[in-house]
Amino acid sequence: MKLIWIKRKTKYEKRFSPNMGKLTTKVTYVRKYLMGLPVNTLHKYRETYYGEVKDCEDCNLFV
Repeated sequence: MKLIWIKRKTKYEKRFSPNMGKLTTKVTYVRKYLMGLPVNTLHKYRETYYGEVKDCEDCNLFV
């Protein structure tokens, strides 16, 4: 049995970008797990409508 592993999970989130306005996009989280419990998020990125991969720092969560 492994003690530490890394897993990716993709989900849809509503985001707000100053250039594009409100958008719904797929956000992928790369998380580190220790014995089945998530320890921390290593990286978070999103895919644009044109297929580019961007970091989630340039857009905010839309509430």
